[in-house]
Amino acid sequence: MHGAQRYKEAIETFEIMLSKLDNSADTQLQELRRQYVSPSEAETMIGRAIYLELDCAPLRLLNTSTGRLCDREAQINAFKTSVDYKELLSNTMKHVSRRVERIERAVAEYFGYAMLSHRWEEKEPLLHDIQDNVVYKLDPVDGNVKLQSFCKTTRTAGYRWGWIDTCCIDKRNNAELQESVNSMFAWYRHSALTIIYLSDVPPSCKSGAMAKSIWNTRGWTLPEFLAPKSVLFYHQDWSLYLDDHTPNHKESAMIMQELEDATCIDAQSLVAFRPGMKDARQKLQWASTRITTVQEDVAYSLLGIFGINLPLMYGETKQNALGRLLQEIVAQSGDLTALNWIGISSEFNSCLPADITSYSTSPYAPSSMSEYETQIAISSLQDAAIPELALDLYSKLKCLSAPRFAHRRLHLPCIAFPVTGVRRRHVEDKELSFTYEVKADGLHELQITTEVKLPQFSRGRPTRRTFLLVRPWDHRLLGLPDFSDDVQSVDDWSEPGSPFSPSPSPGEQWSVRSESNLQALRLLFGLGQPFAAFLLAQQRGGEYKRIASDSAIIAQVQDVAYVHGLMDTRILEIL
Repeated sequence: MHGAQRYKEAIETFEIMLSKLDNSADTQLQELRRQYVSPSEAETMIGRAIYLELDCAPLRLLNTSTGRLCDREAQINAFKTSVDYKELLSNTMKHVSRRVERIERAVAEYFGYAMLSHRWEEKEPLLHDIQDNVVYKLDPVDGNVKLQSFCKTTRTAGYRWGWIDTCCIDKRNNAELQESVNSMFAWYRHSALTIIYLSDVPPSCKSGAMAKSIWNTRGWTLPEFLAPKSVLFYHQDWSLYLDDHTPNHKESAMIMQELEDATCIDAQSLVAFRPGMKDARQKLQWASTRITTVQEDVAYSLLGIFGINLPLMYGETKQNALGRLLQEIVAQSGDLTALNWIGISSEFNSCLPADITSYSTSPYAPSSMSEYETQIAISSLQDAAIPELALDLYSKLKCLSAPRFAHRRLHLPCIAFPVTGVRRRHVEDKELSFTYEVKADGLHELQITTEVKLPQFSRGRPTRRTFLLVRPWDHRLLGLPDFSDDVQSVDDWSEPGSPFSPSPSPGEQWSVRSESNLQALRLLFGLGQPFAAFLLAQQRGGEYKRIASDSAIIAQVQDVAYVHGLMDTRILEIL
């Protein structure tokens, strides 16, 4: 009966057999019974797999066979009335080996869905336009054609379900919109396939046409490509891009090279992107050239890339939305590279940029030195007094707390250098900005160009307003290992001072002190390298504001051996 797909009769017969086995006193028959599960037990196991599968899926999906929009209940009902379900139920009852794995695979295959990544056109069908309608029966005009073509392409690719942001979200329901935007990256990540529709790329195009597509300029298409594991690009007429029939275009070296050239995102990240806070500044640079129709989406489109959930407040300013995102990045990761930008300060906080385009240029990075050159430089610092002073500085910086935001105020750990002189220089072709020569205690004289008019002063003619050049404190300069590099085996670990941990010998004590000295001297050497500084001006309430510059402010200490000049460690409150 199972072979003839008479599943209902097969299940009923199987139930009769199980009832007889349940009532048998024979030991062998009892052992045989334990190999099977009842229909109700099988249904429970399958139901659990369905719940886990749909928990990572969109709230609504288009049934590509019927052309109807289905919520989760409708999707489950469609499955339970299908031959696939009856076959799975029958197989689950009688097969012991790898039962759970078989269920999960069958459920994932049935509910596998394709997502669409595209550029919105003027007239797109919304939820209320297709609800209770058959997609294939809509008038083939404007966005309806794209919707119909997407469903047909998805069905041809072998998937029952499809999702498109135009009509699968109820944008009038704020709670649903919140959940959808915060979950969208995960939905693309979990998709069986993401179809990328290049509406402005004709089928007759040559390699390189993708770089000119408007799809490459949009804010939302960045996470829509990075998130999924499998993608396919399609031309204007819904034929495969460049006629490349690779099952997954992320495995096409030619297409990935083309996309890398177009986006300046390295191929490894394009193919195997991992969301999170790592390399935050680089991810912001990827997004700096993208635009969105709704200004707040500049920030909202990046939530999944950084693994952040934020309440959406459509109607807030772009600066506010971007500020809330950036403050979460800094607060959660402690990574201060997001503060490294050029442009105009945000009204949200002066240490943050007003626009994401401020991240378009790469941050300043000092010239790298070989390990040999570094060792020579460190050796030159091993004067009798310097290691002790360096250790003192190392201890102070190690105790500095992580950066944090509170009520839009940044509490910034830093090394401060008081500004002792500002003198304006006349520079041609600088009508909208001012160039100043700036002196600060312990630093070489430097030049700053800004749109802000600064007071001119010197040691002989001081100003009552305090200005500081600061180096934001980065704990990575301490040279401490990551947690993953510092994990010990439980068998090798013991409490200091316990009978199982012998006291260090004099030689070992010297070795520990020597290693500490070396770490401190390495820190001192690192602090002697050029760095990107912030110019801060004190406000009446004692807080500070950052003065944005037109180019990176590159500062360097005058004498790396002059430790006392670096000892002004502070946590400043910045508005």
